[in-house]
Amino acid sequence: MSGNSNLHMSRSDKADEFYTQLSLIESELKHYKLHFKGKTVFCNCDDPYESNFFKYFAMNFNSLGLKKLIATCYASSPIVYSQLDFFGDENVVAVAEDQRKPYKIEITEVTDENGDGRVDLADVEYLLKNRNNILTLLEGDGDFRSPECVELLKTADIVVTNPPFSLFREYVAQLMEYKKSFIIVGNQNAVTYREILPLIRDNKVWLGYNNGHFWFKVPETYEVKKTDFKIDENGQKWRRMGNICWFTNLDIEKRHENMTLFRNYDSKSYPKYDNYDAIEVSRTADIPCDYYGIMGVPITFMQYYNPNQFVILGDSRFHDGQDFSDDINIIKGKTLYRRLLIKRK
Repeated sequence: MSGNSNLHMSRSDKADEFYTQLSLIESELKHYKLHFKGKTVFCNCDDPYESNFFKYFAMNFNSLGLKKLIATCYASSPIVYSQLDFFGDENVVAVAEDQRKPYKIEITEVTDENGDGRVDLADVEYLLKNRNNILTLLEGDGDFRSPECVELLKTADIVVTNPPFSLFREYVAQLMEYKKSFIIVGNQNAVTYREILPLIRDNKVWLGYNNGHFWFKVPETYEVKKTDFKIDENGQKWRRMGNICWFTNLDIEKRHENMTLFRNYDSKSYPKYDNYDAIEVSRTADIPCDYYGIMGVPITFMQYYNPNQFVILGDSRFHDGQDFSDDINIIKGKTLYRRLLIKRK
């Protein structure tokens, strides 16, 4: 689990909780290992006792050469309170059930806690269960915008988490304000947000390696869906989310790889829009190799975008330095799905 809710507008809105699998985290972060040496990593939307983001960095703390790992949660976990009650923590025992506070965990080293000769997930679980001195209760609600979490953000080098989709614009704006490096999960449609597209266009943010439809764990209270929903043999509910991708501002090899172009332009295959001087390219794979005018392409183009090969001009509503209310991607009177406007370099 990612620990904290994705789309958590409120603690009681259980339908908005989606938890990231460890395999998805490992598949993406293996491409960034050189960025982490000597750095402080902050997971600010993650309950450490449930978060696979926290577990990944704790397990790989030494191999990545981390300086410090910090995690904060929005809603309190019943797991941590059972542990603190066991240790007789006076700050927790006195807290009523409905007043439990969120908390933070900071670690500066991870050792072979169980003595089996290696550091793995079992050591992380042992550390969490037996070293309660690494945990501190927060005074506020643990929201990433709270003063406490902002102060922690200032001390961090890299932020890695699955932030609330409903607050994605605000979340990224905060990262940019404090000039933080980040690797975060989001919906690919966010590339067209008015607050995000200029960052994409100006090469301040780009997509990571993995994207597509992924399965996320959801709470027991999650409403059963007719599609993209399953319950496994252990009774765990799962929901498949589409167009999921990673956003980052850390330089990666992928964004410097040229897309291979093999189609040739002809006016019949690439019609122009009714109300804008650009051609329609309905599939990213069909971008012509011999056309240097403006092209409208699907947002899936971002998976292959190389700033040395292409220029992003905007999208079908935000372009030419203006924000328009009407789409320009219209062919024979039919409005197509949102397009990015690009040019070859």
